[in-house]
Amino acid sequence: MPDRFRCIARVQKAHGRQGEVVTVPVRGLPPLVREGLEVAVVPPSLRGDRWHRILACGSDGRSGSLVSLSGIEDLSAAEAIVGKVLLARDSELPEDLALHDARRLVGRDVRDAGTGEIAQISEVMTGPANDVWVLSGPRGELLLPVIDEVVRDVPESGPIDVRVPAGLEWE
Repeated sequence: MPDRFRCIARVQKAHGRQGEVVTVPVRGLPPLVREGLEVAVVPPSLRGDRWHRILACGSDGRSGSLVSLSGIEDLSAAEAIVGKVLLARDSELPEDLALHDARRLVGRDVRDAGTGEIAQISEVMTGPANDVWVLSGPRGELLLPVIDEVVRDVPESGPIDVRVPAGLEWE
């Protein structure tokens, strides 16, 4: 089976003289760049290598990640990739990525395991500790924390079974 790839970040700006760049997540994904990950810079340059390894990665959690890529060794090379995106192999991304991929979650049905009630995910909010799904249903809205005790699995199709914690109320 051929490799599948996912767009994980956009190069926002060059930073420093040694070729570092600032990357930001795309499409509602959490920060996925990490040291050792192999990424393709797309669209590729006419000359040079498309594939790079992330040599170093740091983040302040607010303005993106400061990333050093193999083969990008000076300010001029870093400036040449500003505005481009980074692709990574799906097989190298976290297994629980489906829990955080807003593009694939919004509009999906969610079923409360306790009551059998069905609602839809209308928004995915990214928080410092965990994501929160905004559920819209016949009884209004509910903010559901995406933690192991609440969401165990996200199937490819069909409703997502959740356990609404005691004390959470529909608005």
